[in-house]
Amino acid sequence: MPLIKSAKKALRQSHKKYLRNTSKKRYFRDLRKTFKESVDAKDKKQTAENLKQIYKTLDKAAKRNIIHKNKANRLKSRSAKKAQVLK
Repeated sequence: MPLIKSAKKALRQSHKKYLRNTSKKRYFRDLRKTFKESVDAKDKKQTAENLKQIYKTLDKAAKRNIIHKNKANRLKSRSAKKAQVLK
């Protein structure tokens, strides 16, 4: 445990960031799972909505440095390829 006041504050801040980031990552994982289910069910409308939501979520995560921007682009590309099968 930190003894210095600034170190205690840094610990609190890093813990808050950790919780915030993990919740956003969990939300994205769940979103990708529902996207995969809609692709497997061949539901074009739901797939399009989920793809739009995935793009939005990944762009925000990359903007806020939760994930790297190249990872966001890679995941968006892979999702688009999966959605392309239905068209």
